[in-house]
Amino acid sequence: MNRALRRIGLAVCLLAPFHAAAEDLRHDIQRFADLEGWEADDHAAALEVFLSTCPDMQDVDWRALCDLARQRPDARAFFELFFRPVMISDGNPALFTGYFEPELQGSLWPDERFRYPIYREPPEAQLANPWLTRREIEAGDVMRGRGLEIAWVDDPVELFFLQIQGSGRVRLENGRVIRVGYAGANGHPYRSIGVELVRRGIYQVHQVSAEVIKNWVRRNPEEGRELLFHNPSYVFFRRIDNVPQGLGPLGAMNRSVTEGRTIAVDPAYVPLGAPVWIEKDGEEPIHRLMIAQDTGSAIKGPQRADIYFGTGDAAGRAAGQLRDPGRLLVLMPIQRAYAMQTEQEP
Repeated sequence: MNRALRRIGLAVCLLAPFHAAAEDLRHDIQRFADLEGWEADDHAAALEVFLSTCPDMQDVDWRALCDLARQRPDARAFFELFFRPVMISDGNPALFTGYFEPELQGSLWPDERFRYPIYREPPEAQLANPWLTRREIEAGDVMRGRGLEIAWVDDPVELFFLQIQGSGRVRLENGRVIRVGYAGANGHPYRSIGVELVRRGIYQVHQVSAEVIKNWVRRNPEEGRELLFHNPSYVFFRRIDNVPQGLGPLGAMNRSVTEGRTIAVDPAYVPLGAPVWIEKDGEEPIHRLMIAQDTGSAIKGPQRADIYFGTGDAAGRAAGQLRDPGRLLVLMPIQRAYAMQTEQEP
């Protein structure tokens, strides 16, 4: 994107970002036969998502494969003939979280119900890094009376989580829907309010989710407002009017992401646009070929991914509960895969 704060595992990621030293990084080629559930997947669906962003990939080998994919070959054969699954690892365990596109209730004009503004980025925030904190922006007058409001919503907690996701929809009272996307931030580092609730002893790590945080803030309005100020980071938005309602929000490749087939990754390890095989463990396992089309500030490391779950409350609940282990393998063009393979010790 990079919608800097959007991908934070719904504010409960407790792992500090870590990049392994080059000597600790391994690239091991696997067989397709070793991918659990590979044969049963809908490879044609994955190919369509791959086609939505592969024209934007710049390297010659990726562009050649994109041209071939445009001829609509048998999808499974295409992936098996021209790619090899590469397990990229740095010694840290895999972690899967989820994200979604929230939908808030709002208005283009403020009133007694719709009192909480979604702001455009002011010019001075673009020039200063960092700029004012969340507390200074929300408790002060610096933003008021300048025409920076895109819309007003009725729930400050949902607005806070809209900033975490970095994009969303606002449903107006007449039924019309407008879309907003990340435009910038105030330059302060994100501080997790989920982590803060755990630090205070209010919840244990396994109890924290987006819904748990929202409910606690609403039950404790004064303490909840202070809790939100614990995160000094603040996100500004822009109107996005050129994306059809039936498509997902724009990802890091400036193309719509796809529910259940798009993941956010760390582009230091996984090329944007690459197919990635997911084996997510947990109560509801996911074994599926997805496409790396997004990024995020908390998505760090070769075995870290954020799965896009779609739009609305149900997607939000599913995404907010996800924090599972497993593994991911990047499908690389054959020559590239063998060129990057880690030599086996004798």
